[in-house]
Order: sequence, then structure tokens, then C-alpha cells
Amino acid sequence: MPAPTHPRSSRSAPQRVEVRLPWWAVALPAVAFALLLLMIINPAEATAAPGAPVLGQLIEHVLHFLIR
Repeated sequence: MPAPTHPRSSRSAPQRVEVRLPWWAVALPAVAFALLLLMIINPAEATAAPGAPVLGQLIEHVLHFLIR
């Protein structure tokens, strides 16, 4: 006795998958890449000056890059 078969569905599987990223998921890696690129291009500016806060220098580099 043959087993009953299921009829095929007329609906097809979805063709596209849409991925939505928040803005910071693209911006943060781009900023990190730009900072690393600046360190490679100009290594003299990448070294910290004695007594200068690192966070302040990082902000200066980011602002310099964004304004340029």
C-alpha cells in the first residue's frame, strides 16, 4: 500500500533577507580603521608625548580626521 504524499505548496521560499544595522555598527569600525591608518601613515603622531593624556590625544586625532 503506497504512503500518502503531501501536495506541494504554491508559495516559494523568501528570496531576500534584509539585514538592518544600527549606525554605530558601521561608524565604530570605520573610525577604528581610520585611526589605525593614521598611525601607519604618520607614526610620529601615533606616539604619546610624555605627560599627555592618551584620551585627549585620541579625541584630537578623531577631530582632526573628521575636520580634514
